[in-house]
Amino acid sequence: MTVIHWADVSRETLNEVLPEALVVLPVGAIEQHGRHLATGTDALLAATAAERAATLAAERAARPLVLAPTLQFGASDHHLPFGGTLSLTPETLLAVLLDLLRSIAAGGGRRVVLVNGHGGNVGVCHAAAAAASTRHRLAVAHVDYWRFAGDAANVPGHAGEFETSLVSAVRPDGAGPVPPRAHPLPDIGSTHGATVHDAALWTSIDGYTDHPERATADDGAARLDTVVAGLAACLADLTETL
Repeated sequence: MTVIHWADVSRETLNEVLPEALVVLPVGAIEQHGRHLATGTDALLAATAAERAATLAAERAARPLVLAPTLQFGASDHHLPFGGTLSLTPETLLAVLLDLLRSIAAGGGRRVVLVNGHGGNVGVCHAAAAAASTRHRLAVAHVDYWRFAGDAANVPGHAGEFETSLVSAVRPDGAGPVPPRAHPLPDIGSTHGATVHDAALWTSIDGYTDHPERATADDGAARLDTVVAGLAACLADLTETL
């Protein structure tokens, strides 16, 4: 099978394939990524991972794969103080995702997977998938692309080594020199079993995590291959189980 790109085909094609297809909807963000990465990093990586994985999965998929256009904007209010960010509130993002899922159902779609590329979207994607499944009789899965990166350290981080390496491999002009930090990284520590949200933390680390200066394009290409292989296997499995 080949991947069908939603935006490139007619309504007749979609009306025919949607009842049996798995729709893949990448969800990204436009937000500051330090002084060294493009603001479109999350949208770029979600779109890249989803398209490459869908193409690979199509080789053994049990049903057609329809790749929807990437939702560029995400829930990024915590990055607004740095500038360079276009954010939806979590409430608005939830409403947008529910409207898109409703539209897919209205067009005859029955199976959707949200491929998320931004940490701030995780909870919203989960809520949207759960709500749409009951409201619109859809089977909706939600995956964060970086979950398939293995046990690598600092995954996904934010504009750190992992993301910087991937961008260096996918779009080198989106990754610039990493300037020295104004202050050393603080010792954040950990709270087992809890996810902590603290706006002051982002200021203390200048809006990016770990050590992006260690990133290389070769490492990024290898990591992306691992992500794509894992995500492709997931998509292929979903064509059999959803």
